[in-house]
Amino acid sequence: MAPSTGVHPVIQEVTARIKAKSEASRLAYLERVTAAGEGTVARGRLSCANLAHVMAAADPDKDVLKGGRWPNLGIVTAYNDMLSAHQPFERYPGVIKAAARSVGAVAQVAGGVPAMCDGVTQGRPGMELSLFSRDLIAMSTGIALSHDAFDAALYLGVCDKIVPGLVMGALTFGHLPAIFIPSGPMPSGLPNKEKARIRREFAEGNVGREALLAAESASYHSAGTCTFYGTANSNQMLMEVMGLHLPGAAFVPPGTALRDALTVEATRQAAAMTALGDRYRPVGQMIDERSFVNAIVTLLATGGSTNHTIHLIAMAAAAGIHLDWDDFDALSTVVPLIARVYPNGSADVNHFHAAGGTGFVIRQLLNGGLLHRDAETVVGQGLEAYTRDPFLIDGRLEWRDGETRSLAPDILRTIDDPFDAQSGLQVLRGNLGRSVIKTSAVAQGDRIIEAPAAVFNDQSELVAAFKAGQLDRDVIAVVRFQGPRSNGMPELHQLTPVLGSLMARGFKVALVTDGRMSGASGSVPAAIHVTPESSAGGPLARVRNGDIIRLDTVARSLEIKVSEEEWVSRAPDLMSAHPQFGVGRELFGSFRRLVSSAEEGAIVCL
Repeated sequence: MAPSTGVHPVIQEVTARIKAKSEASRLAYLERVTAAGEGTVARGRLSCANLAHVMAAADPDKDVLKGGRWPNLGIVTAYNDMLSAHQPFERYPGVIKAAARSVGAVAQVAGGVPAMCDGVTQGRPGMELSLFSRDLIAMSTGIALSHDAFDAALYLGVCDKIVPGLVMGALTFGHLPAIFIPSGPMPSGLPNKEKARIRREFAEGNVGREALLAAESASYHSAGTCTFYGTANSNQMLMEVMGLHLPGAAFVPPGTALRDALTVEATRQAAAMTALGDRYRPVGQMIDERSFVNAIVTLLATGGSTNHTIHLIAMAAAAGIHLDWDDFDALSTVVPLIARVYPNGSADVNHFHAAGGTGFVIRQLLNGGLLHRDAETVVGQGLEAYTRDPFLIDGRLEWRDGETRSLAPDILRTIDDPFDAQSGLQVLRGNLGRSVIKTSAVAQGDRIIEAPAAVFNDQSELVAAFKAGQLDRDVIAVVRFQGPRSNGMPELHQLTPVLGSLMARGFKVALVTDGRMSGASGSVPAAIHVTPESSAGGPLARVRNGDIIRLDTVARSLEIKVSEEEWVSRAPDLMSAHPQFGVGRELFGSFRRLVSSAEEGAIVCL
């Protein structure tokens, strides 16, 4: 396809609508950014006592910090060595500090932010803290940068809630230039289809825990990001298209010379973007409505994580920009699905990267007029720069034109020959509320399901019913009291093997919940994030066992087949089955009371 010379009318229309509804809040935000960025070395505003504390342990950089001629780069790190994706960050501060000195800058670790692993807490009580950790990370970023001693910031984070939280924090300090530095994916392990098969076999009792652990260990086996296209890798795709990474940085493996070279170059770019450099680029001005539309389009085109229907709204709010699900829905009608990466296919992100990766995707979307080519980026060359791939040639980092054709058409397609004419994400509406559904891995024959409801107040209740043989039929499982106000909105991955097993037996199956399924949702049609949530008296609190529910992705509707008279006469069941104590949950009572709805970003801190 020849490159488009303009932006698609629907992309323009949605962008204009976002800009109009955000006008007042965006203007107020930009005024704050301008007021905070005084165009001088940040630590020059500190008193002598303040500055002495900044420098006290800063050997060998004390003299240059005292002199005030070099910019100081703050490192905000989500390092811990239990998260495989974050373990490589242990050595990054040393690399960054050396790179900073080489270009006349200083770098200091400004602070750390918490980084929990959803893979560890999946199906456990700790998962109820996962979504709330995003806002806590944003607040921790604020604490790290509150010393007001930095001229730019480098953000080290990869996984699910960590990158959105860091972005929220970075945009709160919008007067500072910002670059995000990833760690890259682990090597490919057990094929994804085999992993999914063994999980189903375990759910059915056909294999034991030893076989399951062996399969999981062969899948998650070394340093680096988990290789399926869940929220962590969706984060990396979005940081790329929003111009917060260096071009092509997302999926370069950890522990390689190219990975180190990209980290060094990111540091150099950060130093050049400060008020002391030659191209001051504060992140709050750089990221705008075009950036968020580009992010939504790319999420849709690649079948990315449904978590971003929450996170992008929260990230945008931090910059005074108002997004809602109608924006996602309108864009989804014109954005084709051009990638199939597990759980929307069998390939992992390493295969995706080898087939053409982020550069190919961005080039295709630009060619179709589906992205704002002129959106600002950290390299200052618009999105065209992000169609190029990085290489290390004789020890020197350079970018070359990326692939113009897919090297694996079963993984990546052109926009002229997509996997689906419309993207894999939809908004459903009806008398059960508004919800999100990801259809990119759902077979055509499973995109309309009408069946009796089986109602549960906890995912463990559903698993118990499955094991007791009570779900061997066409069924729509309603799992309620899983929203932000109820219990922090945990992901319900534990249900995927169970419901997938029922589908494999030939039953028509769907899930309806006010909880989350994230990027790991697959072939089971799942209407998630139902709003209003049950704990707020939402419609799911009125559903009874045996009610007929119709989930229709063609009509984009979610309806219960109950007479209007009976429906309005039903009192909501406001029972919550969840104790809010243990593994730290009692510390987050204020979060549960203050949190906004899923469609409003499930925000606490803004």
